[in-house]
Amino acid sequence: MNENTTTITKPRTKTVPKMARPPLHKVILLNDDYTPRDFVVRVLKADFRMSEDQAHRVMITAHTRGSCVVAVFIKEIAETKATHATEAGRKLDYPLQFTTEPEE
Repeated sequence: MNENTTTITKPRTKTVPKMARPPLHKVILLNDDYTPRDFVVRVLKADFRMSEDQAHRVMITAHTRGSCVVAVFIKEIAETKATHATEAGRKLDYPLQFTTEPEE
């Protein structure tokens, strides 16, 4: 072996794929003038695990502003919760409506 020969080695690097976070979606309560307030509070407590006070504030905000963001989840969970909460109102012939939209 020649004394002037130099061996250069490069360390092997592991590439760890970075998982992208799933996009989040807002669940939005839309105001209507027919669904009883106490029913809306009950749905918010049951489907979104809110306290009585939190649910009341969300309901009042939707009532005064026309809509209110209830919670933020990944898309599948947001859509499931919005559908379930809307159907709870439909079962009693209330026009209660929850929608979802991507969070920006």
